[in-house]
Amino acid sequence: MKTLLPLLFSAVVITTASAQNTPARTALPALPAPIAVPKPGPATDAPYAPLPIVQGGVVVPLYPPNSPYLKADRVREPEVYNMSQTVPGRINSIVHIHNPSIEVHTVDRGISTGAAVILAAGGGHNTLNVGSESADFVPYFYNYGVTTIILRNRLRSDGYNPQVDAVNDGLQAIRLVRAYAKEWNIDPNKIGIMGFSAGAELSAPAAVQFEDFDKKNSDPSDPLAGITSRPDFVGIIYPGPSPFTRNRTAPPIPRNVPPAFIACGGSGDRGHAIWAMEYFSAMLNVGVPNIELHIYGNGRHPGDPLPDGSRMSGGLTDRNDIPYGTWQNRYIDWFRDLGFLQKPGVETKAAKDIATYMTQPLPGQGRGGQGRGGPGQGQGQGQGPGRAGAPPANQ
Repeated sequence: MKTLLPLLFSAVVITTASAQNTPARTALPALPAPIAVPKPGPATDAPYAPLPIVQGGVVVPLYPPNSPYLKADRVREPEVYNMSQTVPGRINSIVHIHNPSIEVHTVDRGISTGAAVILAAGGGHNTLNVGSESADFVPYFYNYGVTTIILRNRLRSDGYNPQVDAVNDGLQAIRLVRAYAKEWNIDPNKIGIMGFSAGAELSAPAAVQFEDFDKKNSDPSDPLAGITSRPDFVGIIYPGPSPFTRNRTAPPIPRNVPPAFIACGGSGDRGHAIWAMEYFSAMLNVGVPNIELHIYGNGRHPGDPLPDGSRMSGGLTDRNDIPYGTWQNRYIDWFRDLGFLQKPGVETKAAKDIATYMTQPLPGQGRGGQGRGGPGQGQGQGQGPGRAGAPPANQ
């Protein structure tokens, strides 16, 4: 031990001296600023021209500049982007949408199925959450040969009626995509709409209100006259109230109502789960084919607080590694099963099943049924918290 002490002391002295003689490290160069950060277009004397929020998007306004659907005194106002504070260039949401539009992202012909999904983001009708519930899906659907279309619809926070103006935007988007199907290599019989939360308040009505919209927009002066707004499929993801919500007057269900995929959290998102089941029940009551419902035992609504202090995420996110985080895989299973991932021009199982359904009597009716919803159509089993039909604040 006595021999080791001088050696240890010498080592400490040498180490200290070496540290004192080490020159200071040169400072790292400053990081460059992010480039190609998307910005809204400028205000001009013409109607606002929406710009793509994802590289390569083709943006087309839904209505002509003089359309009665638009507010002439506001159509020139630019949109406002709400950017992520931590991810440069990521648009979380958009507000001030007065010239609604679609942004089209096509796929290479070699992998194209001809299918196209119009995405209606949520945000409680106060913002449009185009980051997690639209833009993130462009590469996801591309891998399956599906064209992704981002819908920018009008919002209640900007003075519009979601049940009228926003629903019209959704239906008009379907017509517009179908009108340009050839140019975008889209199969006109494979066009649908998927809505999230408040956006599902567009996709669900689109499934049952397309006939009325087409009749109201059949004037020969309309370049889209004669092109149907019927979606070939709908996605209803953690939805707000549908036309079949309790204490609403349920609309008739067309015999050619499209198939639907529905997904939501369960008791952790009770109000939205009830709204999801009300739509499912209305379709089930009249025997509509290919209606699929997934209610997950563990999961809350996007934005809801979690026990660990974080908040539930939405869209394609993993959701803390719970099964609810893979709902999109169930959707692809359903989509493939109905034939939407076949090559363009091949009749889908969904179309065949609807054609068969239209020749059969409704459940509980004999031959000669009128093709409308049967008894009890749209009668839900309960309602979400708060006033009937009122969406939660974070919907």
